[in-house]
Amino acid sequence: MSYMKLLKLLYLAERESLVKWGETMSGDKFVSMPHGPVMSSTYDLLQNRNTVWNAFINSEANCEVSIKDSVVEDDLDELSVAEIKILDSIFEQFGAMGRWEIRDYTHNHCKEWQDPDGSSFPIDPVNILLAKGVSKTEASVLLQHGAEQTYLKNLKQVLA
Repeated sequence: MSYMKLLKLLYLAERESLVKWGETMSGDKFVSMPHGPVMSSTYDLLQNRNTVWNAFINSEANCEVSIKDSVVEDDLDELSVAEIKILDSIFEQFGAMGRWEIRDYTHNHCKEWQDPDGSSFPIDPVNILLAKGVSKTEASVLLQHGAEQTYLKNLKQVLA
């Protein structure tokens, strides 16, 4: 699949995660770029082919990527069942779109995105929640809950 389409699918999934739990699955940050919203570090990883992603992702012709044949399901065990459900749902809804179609979709349906005019800038998670119909009060509570969950996950890793 094209890396642009992959980035858009991941963005849409992370957006749903934010609405559901107040945090993203990856811990990544949202940014507006000329071709629409993306996850900042995820974009950087796909652009920089000399990363750990090389163990999992093949670069193909025409700006496309594929999963390496050596990747097995156990390599993906960091995802919870709930996270996989979000990813599956997003792919079911948008997986048939081509790279330009999904780019245009994010331009037109992700109201938090603003054209950065050739640059990039951060997207405030509050703006994503508001664009998805969450009230300001609910957004504040969700983001606080997400921050607490992230803190607890990090603490658990340190103590392990």
